[in-house]
Amino acid sequence: MDLRGQPLEISSFTFRASTITTYLYSPTPAFLALIENIQEEMAVIASAPGKVLITGGYLVLERPNAGIVLSANARFYAIVKPLFDELRPDSWAWSWTDVKLTSPQMARETLYKMSLKHFILQCTSSETRNPFVEYAVQYAVAAAYATFDDAKKDVLQKQLLQGIDITILGSNDFYSYRNQIEARGLPLTPESLASLPPFTSITFNSEQANGENSKPEVAKTGLGSSAAMTTAVVAALLNYFGVVNLSSYSGSQHQENLDVVHIIAQTAHCMAQGKVGSGFDVSSAVYGSHRYVRFSPEVISSAQDAIRFMPLEEVIAEVLKRKWDHERTKFSLPPLMNLLLGEPGTGGSSTPSMVGAVKKWQKSDPQKSLDTWNKLSEANTTLEAQLNYLSKLAEEHWETYKGVIYSCSMNQSEKWMEQASEAISLEIVKALFGAKDAILNIRCHMRQMGQAAGIPIEPESQTQLLDATMNMPGVLLAGVPGAGGFDAVFAVTLGDSGNNLAKVWSSHNVLALLVKEDPRGVSIENADPRTNQITSGISSVRIV
Repeated sequence: MDLRGQPLEISSFTFRASTITTYLYSPTPAFLALIENIQEEMAVIASAPGKVLITGGYLVLERPNAGIVLSANARFYAIVKPLFDELRPDSWAWSWTDVKLTSPQMARETLYKMSLKHFILQCTSSETRNPFVEYAVQYAVAAAYATFDDAKKDVLQKQLLQGIDITILGSNDFYSYRNQIEARGLPLTPESLASLPPFTSITFNSEQANGENSKPEVAKTGLGSSAAMTTAVVAALLNYFGVVNLSSYSGSQHQENLDVVHIIAQTAHCMAQGKVGSGFDVSSAVYGSHRYVRFSPEVISSAQDAIRFMPLEEVIAEVLKRKWDHERTKFSLPPLMNLLLGEPGTGGSSTPSMVGAVKKWQKSDPQKSLDTWNKLSEANTTLEAQLNYLSKLAEEHWETYKGVIYSCSMNQSEKWMEQASEAISLEIVKALFGAKDAILNIRCHMRQMGQAAGIPIEPESQTQLLDATMNMPGVLLAGVPGAGGFDAVFAVTLGDSGNNLAKVWSSHNVLALLVKEDPRGVSIENADPRTNQITSGISSVRIV
């Protein structure tokens, strides 16, 4: 099929493809401006949140253990639009298309050729490759082919032949900007972090990732950048192709759309990692804050086996049909409680290597590891129950609850009992102490696990910081989220006490991040986060 001589509809304008081809090789400034505007109108922008796992570290890897994961206001963005200037009428273009991946924060641009038959990506530039985005692209395209009928596949083919332009952007809180703040002579405060431009260029770690527990290439804060990025790219592509419509929030249909994004993002993320992880980070990136129990690993591991001898389109079709048995229960922090993250400036940790060390320990000492595992599980369950009870007390006795929380926010925990003047307020204070005791037990068992496995789950430097944090007025919880290590620490504070904690952290050389809990999951945005240009959300250009 030759595009030349065929009409090309562009919004309210109609051209002929032969004219388009002429302009592409001899473009005028006006024509280039028109194409750029049309590209922006066609762009789909999806965002997905980062996460903080406050309970369930390591345990969440195994069913039926649960983890409480909070989604954050730090978000990863994926902007997808066509590559008009890559459109070629040559015959080879019908079996291959162009994909361009741009990461402005890392000053990287990677070019690919993608087979429209096997969905293989061949890198044609020398830039460092991003396996998470690569798998997201391959699996999203395969999902479109697996979902569509012949008529829609024909439209998809034409859409793909326009090329795919993907830009990825991560909120500053995903990365450490301590060096930039110190270079500007600014104090280590949230205000200094807020003064940096959005999506500031990223500083790479000077140490190479050669050791098992060495620092990653980029200093991260542990918010799950790869999961948020993968989810944002998958959501943007599926919305761009018309597989889902995430702009519609109507009940069951929206839930079905989210489920499709979740399945493709989980599969792509696991493939990129080379293993089937727990999936809580992708789940929170899709659905937001919740209590999570992982899916059975066989759901994806069988796909890993099948991909060796089955076409990718068929594998994805099977994955979409399978029973995903993960569990999600609504959860959020009780009212008047705030999440705070502190970045200690130690460059981050390698979660996969730490998880590997814990699994090795479990195999070498099954009895002791099981004992620690059970005690940790019990402490996690206790914390969850106390937080849920506090939410219930807030709902049933709001005025009393509000008064107790604000009184306790101004005092160290040793004086909290003095704030209880009646039965209900006493119940609230008891629940606060129950939550505080539970996090202390969690930290104790996590340290024991780390010592036995030979890894720094709660390093000594973090222990000193967390102990000092727990003794601050208004601090309910403090710990190392997820797998622990040298990533950011978290705290849950009462009322407005977080402001004072941020100042104390600064005096201890810890940078309080701008992260807050935000229960919103993956979303389609109506504006470019860099320019606030309004976009239409779905393609307004079609070849007829």
